[in-house]
Formats: sequence, structure tokens, C-alpha cells
Amino acid sequence: MKATFKIWKTSRKLYSAYFDKYTLEQLNRIPTGFSNNLIWNIGHVIVAHQGLIYKTSELPWHISDELFNQYKSGTKPTGNTSREEADQLRELLTSLIETTQKDFYDGIFVTFNERTTGTGFHLGSISDAFEFNNYHEALHLGSMMNIRKFV
Repeated sequence: MKATFKIWKTSRKLYSAYFDKYTLEQLNRIPTGFSNNLIWNIGHVIVAHQGLIYKTSELPWHISDELFNQYKSGTKPTGNTSREEADQLRELLTSLIETTQKDFYDGIFVTFNERTTGTGFHLGSISDAFEFNNYHEALHLGSMMNIRKFV
């Protein structure tokens, strides 16, 4: 798990750098031919992590239902993300890793409901969920690398 957390932290640093490199207007821009934007991808990986790790383990998550519903799979941006919400997402990128890592080492992930993701990956354990989370975040980082060329 040490390597999994290291990869995750590195990934989240790359996500966080978008807040320094792009204006809020650029983060919100949906380029022609795309269905979402940079900030939606950031919000999405945050809420997906909560669903993959906490919800599947039948544990309360650390985000609001409103935030989850705004960025869950199948959604797309419905308007511009405000500065306040962008700041919240930036903070959650790192704070949720610390919380989740502590929870993991404290042994709170006892129950895990096996499932198959929408992309066909079978998650049979909490370790599988963490590994898939890193894979999922890498996919969205790739999408962001494409979007950034057009904002």
C-alpha cells in the first residue's frame, strides 16, 4: 500500500498544479468537442475516490451529497464553478488523501462490497479499489492534458 499511496499523492500534486497554471475562467472552459472541463475532472476524481473507497466499504464519506451529485459519473458541468468551490476542491485534493491513509492504517476498512466498475474492472477488495482509483485518476489526468491544449 505504501507505493499505492505514493502514486496517489504524486497524481494529486499534478492535479493541484492546474490551480496554479490556469485561471478560474480557463478551469471552467469547455473546449469545442469536449463534454467537460478541467475543474469538472478535478471534482470528479475527488467524488469517485469517495465512492470507490468509502461507499463500497459502507462507511460515511467526507464530502457533501451535493458535491457528490455534482461530479459523479454521468454528470457534466452545468455552469461555472465559483472561486469558493474551486478553493474547496483544491483543499480536498490533498486533505482527503491524508484522511483516507489514516483511516486505512487505523483499520476502519473492514467491510467491502465487491463490484464491477462501469469499465469492467472487478473490485474484490479494498486494495483493488485503491489500485483502480489510481488507474481512474490517471485516465482523467490524461483527459485534462488534452483539454488544457484548448483553454
